[in-house]
Amino acid sequence: MARGKAINVKIATPKVIKALETRLAKLNKDWDNQSENEAKHQKAIEKWRKEVGKFAIANISKAENFRTNYRAWNKTLNVDFDLTCSEGEFPAEPVRDFEQLHQHTYNEMKEEMENAIRILKMTDEEVVSTSTYNAIARYL
Repeated sequence: MARGKAINVKIATPKVIKALETRLAKLNKDWDNQSENEAKHQKAIEKWRKEVGKFAIANISKAENFRTNYRAWNKTLNVDFDLTCSEGEFPAEPVRDFEQLHQHTYNEMKEEMENAIRILKMTDEEVVSTSTYNAIARYL
């Protein structure tokens, strides 16, 4: 498809309303579960950090570029070194399997979807125009 060519389709208004309502329900559910999901992710990150520490200690004999820093004022020693790891040898870092939303992003998305649903429910049009669909497509 060539760039700059517009797509001209008509989509039934009830289908668009249903899709927006479904997406709004999913958004609200994701928002409600976000703190629980984030807590699970942080727990996985802590577990991974411990695995990295165990890996580093087990492979300290391969370490290069040892650097130390002793802080006499609080009696702490920081040891820093480099390890060269082959692929698959290093523990895999956990990845978020959920979308992280900020409060303002959630509020904006929710408000725009609710407004679109209200407006679409008031229309007598049987189909949604392409320009209207383009305005709400990012939420579907």
